[in-house]
Amino acid sequence: MDVWSGRPPAPCVRAPPPLNIEPRHDFALTFFESKDEPPAPQPKQGPQQYAADSASAGGGKAAAPCKVCGDKASGYHYGVTSCEGCKGFFRRSIQKQIEYRCLRDGKCLVIRLNRNRCQFCRFKKCLAVGMSRDSVRYGRVPKRPREAVNSEGMQDLARNLTVSTPVAGVDDLDPDALRLGVVKELIKLVTAAHRSNNTYTEELRRTLPHHPIVLQAEDSDNEGSGGEEAASSTTDRVTDVRSVLWYNVALRMTPGVHQVVEFSKRLPGFHTLPQDDQLILIKLGFFEVWLTRATRLSTNTSIVFDDGTAITQAQLEVVYDAPFATAMFNYVRSMMRLRMTEEEMAMYTGSLLLCPQRAGLSATDRIDTLHRTISESFHHIIVSEAGEASAAFARTDAFSTGIQQARALGKRHNELLAWCRDHWPRLVLPALFSEIFDIPKSEEQEPTETERAVPTPQVHTPL
Repeated sequence: MDVWSGRPPAPCVRAPPPLNIEPRHDFALTFFESKDEPPAPQPKQGPQQYAADSASAGGGKAAAPCKVCGDKASGYHYGVTSCEGCKGFFRRSIQKQIEYRCLRDGKCLVIRLNRNRCQFCRFKKCLAVGMSRDSVRYGRVPKRPREAVNSEGMQDLARNLTVSTPVAGVDDLDPDALRLGVVKELIKLVTAAHRSNNTYTEELRRTLPHHPIVLQAEDSDNEGSGGEEAASSTTDRVTDVRSVLWYNVALRMTPGVHQVVEFSKRLPGFHTLPQDDQLILIKLGFFEVWLTRATRLSTNTSIVFDDGTAITQAQLEVVYDAPFATAMFNYVRSMMRLRMTEEEMAMYTGSLLLCPQRAGLSATDRIDTLHRTISESFHHIIVSEAGEASAAFARTDAFSTGIQQARALGKRHNELLAWCRDHWPRLVLPALFSEIFDIPKSEEQEPTETERAVPTPQVHTPL
């Protein structure tokens, strides 16, 4: 007998779902969620969750109730303070696209003691109190703050990042305080992604010995010869020198491809973008990110790779052309003068990757939101570090100019790669380098030692 209505309990009929869709994750990312827990015993709360009990809230405050069923809340899930049971129920309902039915006209009372009785009314109440369908689709990484941003901007980012400040009533937080917490959490995430996927570090710069790229002396046997044969021989020698330099550049740049791919995968919200957009952002943004990172090791006279190999401006003029080589060194010197911190480097390169103006993108609005969120957090760092308003303005202006320079260099670099695409039979390039820059390659080309050592990211793996 139903103690609430005096009638026998009516079973809840669950209609078969029209389609069972598992969540999609790019680049072989796997996300996990804990399974639904029964009402008793109460779920344990981890250190990174919102502390809803009086010990974590301090001052003897009562535990925050779940807005769906009134049970003791374990945290802020999908935009609402809720318990583990309702969190798991809502997640499964969205992911599996389950359709429920109610035999009581959708007016069942949903409380802790009978929350499993009518799934239709429970799901209806989840939506009514504000649980977000989009937050479920984005998922989360175990033991890490949620990596998601959607089109609602910073407010929705707050729903998917774990704010480290323990509170009993999240909804009572001052909006500015919550926004600041989200900004700080985002900075922490992006900086961690940068540090774990970057070898161009200040620590390496202090101990790394430099060695130049040395080319063999040109054969002097042809000196004194003339006519078309001499001209043809000279052209061949120039092409050979350029090919050798391209080999040296590509070989040492290729490990950075894997690092940039891994960095991009961990940018909050990046994995929610369409796969084609992810490829475009990585392919067109890689050179800008790599060159910016290389400024950490470079000097006024040479660009230095992370193995200590130094390439001069004169050699880069052979690889590309004189105006581009000059522009590269102007950018390198301007970045060196800024003396970026690791946090600044992380947010700056993140904003370079998330460029909504790349040609061929489909989800431009979502990418623009991600870019603006990263930029806002980057600006917070600049203001915090600069102190005075005038210094913050000057530093912000310098970074804005740097982004414009990087964008122009990236665009021109892609155009200059036409030489490699035209002369690819005479080039020996790592397969991953050829792939990231769309350069044809021989099917029989053997992988180099660098390619064997560096795992190839699943750039073209279908979801």
